[in-house]
Amino acid sequence: AREQLAFLLLLLEELGVPPGRCSLFDPVFSEREAAALRELGQRLLPENEEGKHSIEGSATLFYMVHCGNALYNNLLWRNWAPEPLSKMVIIGNSFKGIDERLLPRILKRDYSYIAKVLDVTEEVSLPTHPQYLDTFSDTSIHWFPWEKLKELSPEVWDSVEEPTYQDCDNLEIIRR
Repeated sequence: AREQLAFLLLLLEELGVPPGRCSLFDPVFSEREAAALRELGQRLLPENEEGKHSIEGSATLFYMVHCGNALYNNLLWRNWAPEPLSKMVIIGNSFKGIDERLLPRILKRDYSYIAKVLDVTEEVSLPTHPQYLDTFSDTSIHWFPWEKLKELSPEVWDSVEEPTYQDCDNLEIIRR
């Protein structure tokens, strides 16, 4: 976690993002961790959104290292339209890796928004470093080019049912 936080802080500095423009949430933050993050100038989201965070029209970087698949799926669902998706970058688990590890029927049933966007996602893996193999393993940068999003059929965009995960066996998410 320390290495992931250090990477985030360096990334924000490199991108010129003021600390107050970064919002963080993890349902397992302790009071001490939350206080330390506030001292570093970070904003903490007040409640567990289960990844259902809207970009509200602004270009947004999501730093979601080692999150459960449902968080990525929920994020895509909340922003399910070409314009918001084209303004989003996700640093997190490889979508290609998710696709490779899950049976196609499970991916489509439980994580349908990831499945629908796989073919139009640009993905670059973070380079591996022997000292940080566990810290950033399977981590990629994802973005959704406007030109590719426009290639998807209208039917893909019409389906905006909120994910429920009723039949999901291994849900790696802390519910509200």
